[in-house]
Amino acid sequence: MKQARVSDLKNQLSRYLDYVRNGETVLVLDRKVPVAELRPVTEKVSNGKLMNLERKGIIRRGSGRLPKKFFTAKLAGKEARVLEALMEERDEGR
Repeated sequence: MKQARVSDLKNQLSRYLDYVRNGETVLVLDRKVPVAELRPVTEKVSNGKLMNLERKGIIRRGSGRLPKKFFTAKLAGKEARVLEALMEERDEGR
């Protein structure tokens, strides 16, 4: 559990909210006396981590479901050649 004095919390609120988004609890102290706790509203810690990665530009979450034919459709053009090259390498044991 993180601890933060009121003055630190005021000056670095975003930092402490990031801790909370990632599932941690922050104990707020007023002159070394605990006065409040900041904790996630939901128990979905992984969602906070995903939001953090998305905000940093590391990932981009999808906007919907994949089309039904996504896994059964045949590849064409460059995608097919890449797949063939990968399969050849796999067969050759590289």
